[in-house]
Amino acid sequence: MLSVFLRLFSVLLIISCLAQRGHTQELNIDVSVNAPALKVADPRTLKTLEKAIQEFFNDRKWTSDDYESEELIEGAIQFNITDDPSASTFVADMYISTGRPVYNSAYSSPVLNHVDRSISFTYNDGDPLRDNRSNFTDNLSSILTFYAYVILGYDYDTFSPLGGDDHFKTANNILANIPPNISNQDRSWSSLGGDRNRYWLIENITNARMKRYRTAMYDYHRKGLDKIETDVSISKAIMFSAIKEISAVNEVYPNSMVLQMFSNSKRAEILEVFKNSVKSEQRRIFDIMANIDPAQSDFLKELR
Repeated sequence: MLSVFLRLFSVLLIISCLAQRGHTQELNIDVSVNAPALKVADPRTLKTLEKAIQEFFNDRKWTSDDYESEELIEGAIQFNITDDPSASTFVADMYISTGRPVYNSAYSSPVLNHVDRSISFTYNDGDPLRDNRSNFTDNLSSILTFYAYVILGYDYDTFSPLGGDDHFKTANNILANIPPNISNQDRSWSSLGGDRNRYWLIENITNARMKRYRTAMYDYHRKGLDKIETDVSISKAIMFSAIKEISAVNEVYPNSMVLQMFSNSKRAEILEVFKNSVKSEQRRIFDIMANIDPAQSDFLKELR
């Protein structure tokens, strides 16, 4: 009898552990590290790094919220190594993309599409990657932790108005914890390192002028896109109104990094949604998007 009880207890314990595991992680990020022309570093080190980064994102509890498996934030991160000055120092471009499911649909709507260029970091085979939300240990760990919270913030904003606040604040704290000698080396942490970097990303998204943009992103996704399968005309009207609101934000904060990122992630989707709308609406959408991102206006020429 005791042995039967122990076997039953073991089965229940396993089921409990599996259930808890299904409610812990928030991210499901596919990671690849590509190095087409290494000079010094051992390719095996980069395979270890690839596995370590994937585990860093996917095997960690980032929030206090419970997630079902179908609710995980899906995405991909690709590191393209552009230089290896030594066996353990690297320069890379980091490509980040995430999406969120659209209700009553198999479609995943792109939320974040961003490239962080010329990242410099040190990595030796087997080095631990640490959660740097509270303190700085190394540049790569801080970059990865920063983007974990940016990903979370962007996703949460699409499900509730300004829902990403806490996550963006955490990302901002990570930036504030970067030592001066590191920000001097990696200028993407600094306001002086160009206008399209980590500093300006978090400055933009937490700037009071961007609240209307962030609320519009909630309206666009939750009130519009999530209901498009049940009522196309009302959903498109809400999405159109959200895009007009984003245009108003562009007037008070022109050429901002965050609005450029909006164009990068959303222009293909916007074209698909509005390509059969009335001509006046198409033209207005084209004018808004061309004003936000003139370099990509030809992509939307079908709406012109």
